[in-house]
Amino acid sequence: MLIFIDDSGDPGFKINKGASAFFVIACVIFKDELEAEKSAVALKQFRRKLKFPDTVEFKFNKSRRSIRESFLKILRPFEFDIRCIVVDKKLIRSDELINSQQSFCNYFVKLLLEHNRGTIRNAKVRLDGRGDRLFKRNITTYLRRELNQPAKKVVKNLQLVDSKNNILIQMADMVAGAIHRSYDKEKTDASVYRKIINKKIKDCWEFK
Repeated sequence: MLIFIDDSGDPGFKINKGASAFFVIACVIFKDELEAEKSAVALKQFRRKLKFPDTVEFKFNKSRRSIRESFLKILRPFEFDIRCIVVDKKLIRSDELINSQQSFCNYFVKLLLEHNRGTIRNAKVRLDGRGDRLFKRNITTYLRRELNQPAKKVVKNLQLVDSKNNILIQMADMVAGAIHRSYDKEKTDASVYRKIINKKIKDCWEFK
């Protein structure tokens, strides 16, 4: 089992100053590594078709609507599942989660992987490793400690990878972005992208 994780939104709570009202973490879960490879090849071919250099990174927030739609439609034939957690920040009361972005991210990534209804076991997990190195190192240490206990054994292997060089992390970004956009009702395309991937979403946990 191979899992790619990315998020959409931000862990900040100053919503009146531009922080997102919602935070979404999405897991793209492949039960077959060959299926993951086929998905990656299809997405790389799509990038070539667009005449983009191989170094171009697909990111939901930086892509045009037409690219977002085409990217997600390409994924339809492949076998994978999506699990996600959607956090409405106005419902959070914990001072630690509100005041520590590290604690906030750690906690919700752990929840998503841990409460999986028995669907995730001994998985190889890949997280986007770009950004603050200390922040990323702390989250991997935390997840290994919390999820590798004998009674859980959710994660067999956890690695940070560079999203710029890993198109399946980019896939997780596009999926997380699609789900996040569905909660932004002021956007004219709020319902567009999630409809494309809806059949792949096995669980979308609206945290309350």
